[in-house]
Amino acid sequence: MKAAEDQVVEDEAGYQDDEESFFQDIDTLQKHGINMADLKKLKSVGICTVKGIQMTTRRALCNIKGLSEAKVDKIKEAAGKMLTNGFLTAFEYSAKRKQVFRVTTGSLEFDKLLGGGMESMAITEAFGEFRTGKTQLSHTLCVTAQLPGEDGYTGGKVIFIDTENTFRPDRLKDIADRFNVDHDAVLDNVLYARAYTSEHQMELLDFVAAKFHEEGGVFKLLIIDSIMALFRVDFSGRGELAERQQKLAQMLSRLQKISEEYNVAVFVTNQMTADPGAGMSFQADPKKPIGGHILAHASTTRISLRKGRGELRIAKIFDSPDMPENEATFAITPGGIADAKE
Repeated sequence: MKAAEDQVVEDEAGYQDDEESFFQDIDTLQKHGINMADLKKLKSVGICTVKGIQMTTRRALCNIKGLSEAKVDKIKEAAGKMLTNGFLTAFEYSAKRKQVFRVTTGSLEFDKLLGGGMESMAITEAFGEFRTGKTQLSHTLCVTAQLPGEDGYTGGKVIFIDTENTFRPDRLKDIADRFNVDHDAVLDNVLYARAYTSEHQMELLDFVAAKFHEEGGVFKLLIIDSIMALFRVDFSGRGELAERQQKLAQMLSRLQKISEEYNVAVFVTNQMTADPGAGMSFQADPKKPIGGHILAHASTTRISLRKGRGELRIAKIFDSPDMPENEATFAITPGGIADAKE
């Protein structure tokens, strides 16, 4: 019996080790002779892990107030010593991928389409016209991410960044009723921020990184509804397009890094635009998602949503590294996203 108990304790210790190794706190660099004041400066811009330093260019680090080139070189060198940078075999990487979890959408059909749900360490983007269910999907995920799921998924907290003022806590209560969970507990586990400009949206990501770090392993999902709305407003016309795409690329790169650094799922919604040149090419649907190639390449999985009959909506895999192009039908119900009743 004693041996079995020891085994359990050992397993637990192993598990904690796993969590620890998932991200190393930036404070561990003190052992390598980096002083606390410099580490504070890094934290102020949302770099809280050793991996975060590896994910930031020297140039960006030199732009942080109070960090000279010599200091940056020293920090980079210390971080390099702590990380095993280099190559893994595909077998080792597949073991690492076991930490990936999936958040259910509330509809079995939709989950099957995505291979089990919204994947962590990846950006999932859903685009469609208005009234295709993007915001309803976001609200449903706020609740389902908190529920224990398959493959030992324990559930966790959610951060919601709202750019269109469409977040409604009352909706979450209705969805919570469907899953028989306590209203207050559900609302307590969702951190909400309203972004007003594209710069503000970028600044909020620094806060998000700090929060994910502060409560390591507690947050499981980051939702941005919608990713492009503010970029559409802040930059207008062809003249500002290059700058807009550059700022967008920086933000998406930040999102991708946050998702990998802290093992969270990132879900973003996106709007559509009419494509005036499409009439020439006999496309069935002359509308396309905005954000251009930058957003198309940054999203790991892209889902296109369109309206069906009544409350039905159709989701289609538009681009995915591992799922085939398929369609799934789901319904929007008072309790959020659910399977379509035949």
